[in-house]
Amino acid sequence: MTSALLTDLYELTMLEAAREAGTASRRCVFEVFTRSLPDGRRYGALAGTGRVLDAIADFRFDDSDLRYLRKAGVLKEETLAHLSDYRFTGDVHGYEEGELYFPGSPVLRIEGSFENAVLLETVVLSILNHDSGVASAGSRMTTAARGRPCIEMGGRRVHEDGAIAAARAAYVVGFASTSNLAAGAHYRIPVAGTAAHAFTLLFDTEEEAFRAQLASQGVGTTVLVDTYDVETAVRTAVELAGPQLGAVRLDSGDLGEQAVQVRALLDSLGATGTRITATGDLDEYRVEELKDAPLDGYGIGTRLVTGGGHPAPGFVYKLVEREDAEGQMQPVGKRSSGKATLGAGKAAYRMLVGERAHAELVLPGEAEVAEFERELTAELTSESANPDWARTSLRPLQKPLLLGGDPVDAARAPDRVQAARARHAASVAELGFSADDGPDGPVAIPTLTDGTEAARILR
Repeated sequence: MTSALLTDLYELTMLEAAREAGTASRRCVFEVFTRSLPDGRRYGALAGTGRVLDAIADFRFDDSDLRYLRKAGVLKEETLAHLSDYRFTGDVHGYEEGELYFPGSPVLRIEGSFENAVLLETVVLSILNHDSGVASAGSRMTTAARGRPCIEMGGRRVHEDGAIAAARAAYVVGFASTSNLAAGAHYRIPVAGTAAHAFTLLFDTEEEAFRAQLASQGVGTTVLVDTYDVETAVRTAVELAGPQLGAVRLDSGDLGEQAVQVRALLDSLGATGTRITATGDLDEYRVEELKDAPLDGYGIGTRLVTGGGHPAPGFVYKLVEREDAEGQMQPVGKRSSGKATLGAGKAAYRMLVGERAHAELVLPGEAEVAEFERELTAELTSESANPDWARTSLRPLQKPLLLGGDPVDAARAPDRVQAARARHAASVAELGFSADDGPDGPVAIPTLTDGTEAARILR
């Protein structure tokens, strides 16, 4: 199956009209960005870039696609003939997957002719909005967990294909494992899971259920202890498994209070190494409330895979530069109220002072970048320079991803996910946040679109 029909009709009708008008071959620059972050979000986490590149590679109109379009009667034969040979042959630059983004961050820049690049809008936004929504919520959850492992277990709360993508996005931002076997198989994400309440209810007694689970999975398994009475279940599990019992799971009730009671009970029974895992409609706020509870890990589902209340970050795909009738590139952009777009393809940098992120620098045009670098150098070498800024540096955020339609990095999907996971951890560390700061707050760093303004903040 190709990805070509993962698009909206208007992209094809725009292509047809532009071809008939003679403007379809004009060179264009499209950018993907979001205008704002949800209230309380300090940053966004970019996920899905690797899946976008795969989707672009598969964006071909095969015979069945063309038969459908012909039957639908929405395009002319000349357009269908053009689509039969379509492949993306332009360039894509973008932030590395796992990177943080802020309002105005150009996380992808797509360059090519109008007819070549306009078709990618829907599939690109579909993937990035879904995966980054999950990743942005998940990053907050792993931060609140304070190093305790989190398991992604939301596959039953989302579309079956979305479940795989959600597990991938969660792993990128630090989740330790997933319950989804398809995600584990495709991306080599560690998988976890033992038993649900249905298993306990299958047996005549809880003891029989625990005995069967231990016989099958060994004493290192995780036993679900809140089907009936928690204290009785914990005593039974330790009696059967001994102090080597791997873990117990709490799924309902007052998790904080129960965790204290269960920890004390396990210790009194000699099971001091038995871990306690909590599940049950958790999110970053609930995990934060449980920070002082004697818990060793969390299983998180619904609130993670649905984006924590903000399932779509609001990424848009906008034309910002195009060739004019004389062959010169011209900045273009919407002027509508509340949705104005800054024209021209832009370069993006993370301004660092030492190892700490200080600003997102998004500059339109090479001349603007060069002017800022001159002003930055002059400011840092002046007699009045603040010595605290002496370690200022710019980390380029955009990397070449596709050149001439071909991938720059031929790494396998699992390796790309591991690289994204490392990039995310490093980018979050640059913010210098502590989990004790809490989940919500102002946007972490400003987005600056004027080089002079950026240099001025160093004074």
